[in-house]
Amino acid sequence: MLIGLQIRDVVLIESLDLSIGPGLTALTGETGAGKSIILDALGLATGARGDAGLVRRGAAQAVATAAFAPAPDHPVWDLLEEKGLAYARDEDLVLRRSLSADGRSRAFVNDQATGVGVLKELGEALLEVHGQHETVGLLDARTHRPLLDVYGALDGQGRTVAAAWTGWRAARERVEALRAEVARSAAETEELTFRLSELDRLDPRDGEETALAEERAVLGAAEKALADIASARETFEGLGPKVATAIRALERARERAVTAGAAPDGAAVARLIAASEALDRVLVEADEAEAAIDGAASAFDFEPDRLEKTEERLFDLRGLARKLNVAVEELPVLRVRFAERLRAVESSEESLRAAEAEQAAAREAYLAAAEALTAARRASGDRLAEAVMGELAPLKLEKARFRVAVEPLAEDRAGLAGLDRVAFEISTNPGAPFGDLGAIASGGELARFALALKAALAARAAGAQPLMIFDEVDQGVGGAVADAVGLRLKRLASAAQVLVVTHSPQVAARAEAHWRIAKAGDAERLRTAVEVLSPADREEEIARMLAGAQITDAARAAARALIGA
Repeated sequence: MLIGLQIRDVVLIESLDLSIGPGLTALTGETGAGKSIILDALGLATGARGDAGLVRRGAAQAVATAAFAPAPDHPVWDLLEEKGLAYARDEDLVLRRSLSADGRSRAFVNDQATGVGVLKELGEALLEVHGQHETVGLLDARTHRPLLDVYGALDGQGRTVAAAWTGWRAARERVEALRAEVARSAAETEELTFRLSELDRLDPRDGEETALAEERAVLGAAEKALADIASARETFEGLGPKVATAIRALERARERAVTAGAAPDGAAVARLIAASEALDRVLVEADEAEAAIDGAASAFDFEPDRLEKTEERLFDLRGLARKLNVAVEELPVLRVRFAERLRAVESSEESLRAAEAEQAAAREAYLAAAEALTAARRASGDRLAEAVMGELAPLKLEKARFRVAVEPLAEDRAGLAGLDRVAFEISTNPGAPFGDLGAIASGGELARFALALKAALAARAAGAQPLMIFDEVDQGVGGAVADAVGLRLKRLASAAQVLVVTHSPQVAARAEAHWRIAKAGDAERLRTAVEVLSPADREEEIARMLAGAQITDAARAAARALIGA
């Protein structure tokens, strides 16, 4: 709802602050008084085209500010979110536009600088204009399908279709991904198989590189130790026989000494015996030393080619790791990964077939839901057309015919909203073909037709209607037709906010609020002023509209009758 309009230096308005309430507000005044300036200023604040001609003569710039109080669930908040603008759903939404005398324009939303295009999008969400020179909203065929769905209470079916579309789209995306996967898999299967065979042949194990490196170090040291032991063994070999030979030689020397007459217990013989015993002890120690050397060698017991095998294994592991561009300790993990990938490749075609079946089922579910929604839209369209036709005759549009065209779209244009193109179409004369709403030549007729359509939609679309502005919707009509216009505006305003610029007393009499627009000043300083009328002033204004310049008591009585009707 529009709650306030502030105008500074727009055409003939120097400064004006208006508070706007709910329901129907009428703007009246003499022709040329400047009623359109109010709408121009509102259009400026909501992103309509503006040129330097709107700037009051002598002023540096024109400024228009419109304050709205949208409902918490109004779609305009989502639009603000999309544009990255700060807002609070429990606060007012303020749109402001300045236009300098040289044509430069600046736009603001809640005092945040933005583009005029953003103001225009917000304005389209917040208000509709139906008048002599333009009709904004209903002429946009993009609004017709949402309006029909609201009228037909098709939200539930719409959500079903949207959910089915989401499921079908997800199924299609999965199929596309799997098809790409199968295509890639065919190219990499040979490579995977070869790499996996290398890893299987090598059979790398966790921590193997570290263990092999440690074993190689130990084996290298052991090999050198054995070489030293062998050298010692080789050096020691022959010591035993030499000692034994020496013992036998000493024994022969003792025997000869005794034979030569030496006393057996003499000093010479005793020394020979001592030397022989010492050598005997040496022989025993030599045997023990040889056994110790052999024992030491046996402590380094390993296969002769063990070191070579260890080094070859370590070389193979590191070589494959370099080839695969990974660390050696990653080879076991890579082996598992390659095996899993190969299994996935082998099962990808089966997965693709399953996904294609799911996609087909999702498509059928979507098409069934979309066809049901199409049927419901056509039935709702028939009811809406009947309701609109009932509104046309009282508005002096009895020759016009209206229909809601629900046309199927190609499957490749399917979407969240179904498979329909919805268009409101009209034929203005008997026998004339149906066409879009813009085919109505007269601006007044178009505004009245918009009123008829809005009146038909009002019962079902309560709360969904934006601010509606009707500019001289009563142009060219009077009497009963003008009264019919006023009645429908009144009914429409019971569930929405409506502004009407009118010359018809029948229309003005139906309003809850009444503004009179007039020019004041002289030729040098002419200004447009807006007066919010009291009940008494309102009666006088309607009497003026009925009687003209000379207001009579009869005109006042007629005005009272219209207001009380």
